[in-house]
Amino acid sequence: MTRSSFLPFAAVLALVVGACVPRAAPPVPVALPAPAVAPPPPAPRPVADWQDWPWTPGAWRYLGDAGGTRAVYAAPGQPVVAELRCDRAARVVTLSRPGAGATPFTIRTSATTRAIATALVPGAVPQVTAQFAPDDRLLDAMAFTRGRFTVEQSGTTPLVLPPWAEVGRVIQDCRG
Repeated sequence: MTRSSFLPFAAVLALVVGACVPRAAPPVPVALPAPAVAPPPPAPRPVADWQDWPWTPGAWRYLGDAGGTRAVYAAPGQPVVAELRCDRAARVVTLSRPGAGATPFTIRTSATTRAIATALVPGAVPQVTAQFAPDDRLLDAMAFTRGRFTVEQSGTTPLVLPPWAEVGRVIQDCRG
């Protein structure tokens, strides 16, 4: 047998011998005992930076009436949680939210933070309101903030609101 004819024969012989070698049995899986009680999920970490707080559920809607315009913020089928209203005759922008205490609002935007005096307006759903002159720079900060602005009031859950076009439109309506 020549060397060149021996190579194919050696390859076939290696395959035949390899086929005769017994295969090792696969390892038997070991079952781990189940824990008696599932561990509790980790507690949510509080988010310290208000700019990371999630938006209050809902969306802005722009509405017009005889006295002016308004933007209302609510989740579908839920009561309004915030309203920005332009009273054209009085040339006043009013921010309101349901509540029973006339403690100040703290408005936070990416550019500024300011406390605003409020008044309680009684009714079927009492409202806490703050009024602004149409040229108040805090209104611009609310309309042009990056991502969100907050309306905070002692004893209530902060409102985290998006600066959508409805906010700027109501403000601009009062500026004429």
